[in-house]
Amino acid sequence: MGNFDGFHRGHQVVVGEAGRLARDMGVPLAVVTTEPHPRSFFRPNDPPFRLTPFRERAWLLEQFGVDLLVSLPFDATLSHFSPQQFVTEILCEKLGVLHLLAGYDYRFGAKRAGGSDLLAWMGKMEGFGLSVVEPVTFGIEGAAGQIYSSSLVRDTLREGRARRAASLLGHWWTLSGHVLEGDKRGRTIGFPTANLALEDVLHPKFGVYAVRVTVEGDDAIYGGVANLGCRPTFDKSDITLETFLFDFEGDLYGRHIRVEFVGFVRAEQKFSGIEALKAQIAQDCQTARTLLADPENARDHLPPPRLDRYLADHPVALAKPR
Repeated sequence: MGNFDGFHRGHQVVVGEAGRLARDMGVPLAVVTTEPHPRSFFRPNDPPFRLTPFRERAWLLEQFGVDLLVSLPFDATLSHFSPQQFVTEILCEKLGVLHLLAGYDYRFGAKRAGGSDLLAWMGKMEGFGLSVVEPVTFGIEGAAGQIYSSSLVRDTLREGRARRAASLLGHWWTLSGHVLEGDKRGRTIGFPTANLALEDVLHPKFGVYAVRVTVEGDDAIYGGVANLGCRPTFDKSDITLETFLFDFEGDLYGRHIRVEFVGFVRAEQKFSGIEALKAQIAQDCQTARTLLADPENARDHLPPPRLDRYLADHPVALAKPR
């Protein structure tokens, strides 16, 4: 159970340990989450903060090996459920839970009043088991003992550190959506772009990134260069992601694409004219190709997380029964 925004390495331990128990018990592995995020419900005017919109999060969980994703609608009714009511009516009566696994800081119920102690007590009353995963920490760049968290990933992306964010996540940070029809300026200067609108999703540092793109219905993986920002050269204010795919020919309008952020190229800037912009984009493409060719940035260096791989890497259970 949890929000699993970003599905970072800490989340993967929680779901991986649940997968271990599910296999041992011979039962399906289910993830229970809420949509929208409670923070979005209670503070709708906050700036966008989600690392992974629902569709992307569902894709990651499916790739991992989750059998069932239960998304509870977080509304005024659910927000007023007491912790005991949530356990009894949702987990027991509707879902028939056999064993729960949660992170050390999981809170639930009205005013976040419920935690692992209450779950353990109610498990004994209702007949389900509970295991808890302690904080999952890492040590890179001298930060030994730091806890994996969605907040840390957000801060890293706001700094434009796409590669470090990928290391924290355990997979490439990705934006996805259906390609929109824009003003087609890219075509006129020799760099046609696939444009995505950014809605309820975190805005990383504005600028140009080296990216990899997959297109729904196409098995190929395309390198590319993407500009994320408000296009100041053209006096625009709406925030979009414009991606130029290397070695691609065809029409992407209306098709669903996934854009993996690999490395930061440069900050967004305003140019004096079209020729200066064209020259800079050509240089950006060269820089992006160099970044994409780095073995450390190879796509299979951070493949989508999988349960089988998790269990092979963690032969000893990390969750503690309560």
